[in-house]
Amino acid sequence: MIHSDWGEWLPRAVEDADPDGVALWYLGCNGFFVKAADGTTVLIDPYLGTGDPPRTVRMVPVPFAPEDVGPVDAVLATHEHTDHVHGPTQGPIIADSDAPFYAPDNSVAVAREEGWASEYGFDEDRLTTVAEGETFTVGSFTVNVEPANDPDATHPVSYVIEHEAGTLFHGGDARPGEFETVGESYDVDLGVLAFGSAGMIPDKQTREPKYTKWYNDENQIVEAAREARLDRLLPTHWDIWKGLNADPSILHHHARSFDYPGRIEIAEIGDRIDL
Repeated sequence: MIHSDWGEWLPRAVEDADPDGVALWYLGCNGFFVKAADGTTVLIDPYLGTGDPPRTVRMVPVPFAPEDVGPVDAVLATHEHTDHVHGPTQGPIIADSDAPFYAPDNSVAVAREEGWASEYGFDEDRLTTVAEGETFTVGSFTVNVEPANDPDATHPVSYVIEHEAGTLFHGGDARPGEFETVGESYDVDLGVLAFGSAGMIPDKQTREPKYTKWYNDENQIVEAAREARLDRLLPTHWDIWKGLNADPSILHHHARSFDYPGRIEIAEIGDRIDL
């Protein structure tokens, strides 16, 4: 059972919001609520777990309990890692909202192997596999599935979400190397990319300290933003894991001489960003 550090004010704020176009709320890690003017609401990579202490230790609040989430039209996942595909977070949300879960094959495989449908009480056909090159519609959003270069994941994808108010890109935890087609094919208004430091994190098996680098460093995130030609870059993931935290304010220096990203925006958990 997941307990919130903040009560239910954040899901109520999302539910009560009436954005002019599209609004996002940052959930820490790499998670977002995304809501359109017509009320269409999706969750991307929500994670309400606390990690696996002492290996991975959550450093930001758990902003809500999954049972407190209001109407949701879809849940999207970028890849199979626990902080992106998490049954205790996403299972109750899918069950309570009747929302489909869209994810690449290995991510859906995790949900099936862990028995989400039976444990949380929803039809297994809600677990929907997507692949690069596919497009689907969720309310007023058109969701395009694009490639992603994440060497730590078995099958990552990225998402380009189009709306009449603008275009949002979510790159998951990916590094540069696969986003040129995004930059060539879309006019991205706001892009989300993972950023963090390297650190000595206990190994999953031996628990001995091991050099670990899971996310873009300062130069990589700017390179990825340049590939995708992001007008606005929103760095994520820098806040959550003890030992891998980073300061996103330094990215202004690394991006200053390049055409992309046009602007860097920094959000903390719970903040709203308008597209």
